[in-house]
Amino acid sequence: MLFKRFEPCVLFLVLLAVTTTATAMEPVKLAPEGRGFVLSPSGERFVPWGHNYASVDLMERLAADPARVEREFAEMRAAGTTVARVHPEMPRFFKGPGEIDERAIKQLEQLLAIAEKSGVRLMITGLACYQINDRMEWYDSMSEEDRWKTQAQFWETIARTCAESPAVFAYDLVNEPGAVGPAAEGWYLGRMGDVEFCQRLSLDAKGRSGDEIFAAWTKQMVEAIREHDKERLVTMGMLPFPGAYKVAAEQLDFVSPHLYPKTGKVAEEIELLKRFDWGKPIVIGETFPLSCGADDLRAFLLQSRPHAQGWIGHWPDESPVKLRELKKTGEATIHNAIWLSWVELFEEVGPEMTRVGE
Repeated sequence: MLFKRFEPCVLFLVLLAVTTTATAMEPVKLAPEGRGFVLSPSGERFVPWGHNYASVDLMERLAADPARVEREFAEMRAAGTTVARVHPEMPRFFKGPGEIDERAIKQLEQLLAIAEKSGVRLMITGLACYQINDRMEWYDSMSEEDRWKTQAQFWETIARTCAESPAVFAYDLVNEPGAVGPAAEGWYLGRMGDVEFCQRLSLDAKGRSGDEIFAAWTKQMVEAIREHDKERLVTMGMLPFPGAYKVAAEQLDFVSPHLYPKTGKVAEEIELLKRFDWGKPIVIGETFPLSCGADDLRAFLLQSRPHAQGWIGHWPDESPVKLRELKKTGEATIHNAIWLSWVELFEEVGPEMTRVGE
C-alpha cells in the first residue's frame, strides 16, 4: 500500500473520520426474521465475513507485540473483514483455582480497543487449552462438576469484561467439543503437533446421553454469560457432525459448523451444511482450502449463500504483502501459496458474499 503525504488539515479530517467511525460502531443483533444479523439501532444488515486470528498465540502476541495485532487488524479490515474469531487461551486467565489473573483482563480490554478502532468485530472462542505444554494441571484433575464451574467462571469473566463493547459480535462457547469420552484418553483430542483443538465435556456419562450432557453444559455456560451480558450473541464451534449438536443449538442464538470441502465434493459439503439448518442463522466458523483448491472453495462459498449467513476462514501469520512478494520473487513455498490463494479468494468474492438485500 502506498501512502501519500497529507497536509495537516487533511490529516486531521482523516483522523477525525476514523475516530468517528470507531465510536459509532453498533452492536450486532439477530435479524427480526431470524435468518441473519442486523446492526442496532440502525437496522442495517450485517454479514459476518472474516478469519480465525492468532488461534494458538493470541495472548502471547498481545503481550509481546500489540502493535502487530493492531496492524494485522487493520490489514484484515482493508481486505474486507468484518469479524475475527479469536481464541484467548484459558490458562492465561487463571492464576490458580478460582483466581483470575487481572493481566489477562487488561489484555482482553486492549483487544477490544483494537477491534473497536479497526472496525473488525470479535467472535470470542472460549475455554481454549490448545497448547499442550501450557495446560493447568489443577484444572485437568478436577471433577466434572468443578471443571464446569471453572468454565462458567471463565465465561463470567469474559462477559463481565466485554458486556459494554459493541466490538463483540458473539461468544463462541468452546471449539469443537465432544460430549463424552473414555477417562483414560483424557479431556482433549484433535492433536496437531503440540496443540489439541478439541475437548470433551465429560469423562463419565453416568447414565446420561450425549444430548443430556450437551444440554446441561450449554445451559450452565449460557447462564454464566447472561448473568453479565444479556445482549451479545452466543454460539458454539461445531465439528461436521450435526446430529451431535442439535440439542445444544436449541440454547444458542446461531449455529456455527466448521466445514472444509474436499476436492470435487462441493455438492456433498453443501448437503452437509443444510443439515445444520435448525431454523437459526448459520455462520460457518471455519473454512479454508485445506482439502481442496481455491476453485472448489469458491464454488462452496458461493453455493452456500442460500443456507449460511456468515463465513470465517483463517488469517495468515505472514502479511499478505509479504506473501505476494514471495510469489513475485519465486520464493513462495507451497504453504505460502495456499495461504495467498485464500487471501486472494477472500478479497475476490467478498463483495458478493457480503452483498445484502438479495
